[in-house]
Amino acid sequence: MNWRVVTASEVGTSHVQTNAPCQDSCWAQVYELAPGIPLLSIFVADGAGSAARGGDGAELAIQAAVDFLTEKIAEREFGLNDLLATDMVVAIRTQIFRAADAAGLTGRDFSCTFLGLLSSPLGTLAFQIGDGGIVIDAGDGLELAIVPMSGEYANMTSFITDENAVEVLLTKAYVNQATLAAVFSDGIQRIALNMATNTPHEPFFAPFFKTLKSTTDEQEDQLQGLLAKFLASPQVNERTDDDKTLALAVRL
Repeated sequence: MNWRVVTASEVGTSHVQTNAPCQDSCWAQVYELAPGIPLLSIFVADGAGSAARGGDGAELAIQAAVDFLTEKIAEREFGLNDLLATDMVVAIRTQIFRAADAAGLTGRDFSCTFLGLLSSPLGTLAFQIGDGGIVIDAGDGLELAIVPMSGEYANMTSFITDENAVEVLLTKAYVNQATLAAVFSDGIQRIALNMATNTPHEPFFAPFFKTLKSTTDEQEDQLQGLLAKFLASPQVNERTDDDKTLALAVRL
């Protein structure tokens, strides 16, 4: 439905050393809202390293977001606006806290960041709690939709399980459909962004988008493996020891 999408997550070297699994989770799918009206959806969650079940929290967050969006699409009536983002965050929190209660744990034990991007011919909505980034081209060139959240100290950020999650949720709406999109966890934040200016590092993204545009349908199945190989490469691991997730989309 006129989008080419690829995603990959790779465990960070710090987790490899401790035999810990990747705590990132992601989702990318193109739905059909109506004949000829596609909806691109991308969700990325990063489990907090300090949380006992952060990786589980990230998986729960993605699944809850997908369930929420699927229900909204079935209803056929929703807008790409702040209310939708807020309602999705509330739905995610409900699922996580329900799982925490069932396990005899607290929501904090499932802490994770959450980033979402929805784009259709009716407009585009980016929303985020925590670090990581959403980069899109909605008609004015590549831009960072929302500045990654940072805390008082290094490596601190906000999580969807925080008491004030709804209050710190940031959104940005665009009237146009995106043509290029990338959503990523903080593991590649300093590679993909110019942190001094909070702008995309365009030489990082250009080869990815060029490849997606030029890939044939027959080659499309190879994209995920190639992206995963890049994320696990020495050139990336030399610059970050964190888990890494990157979701890319190009409108054809």
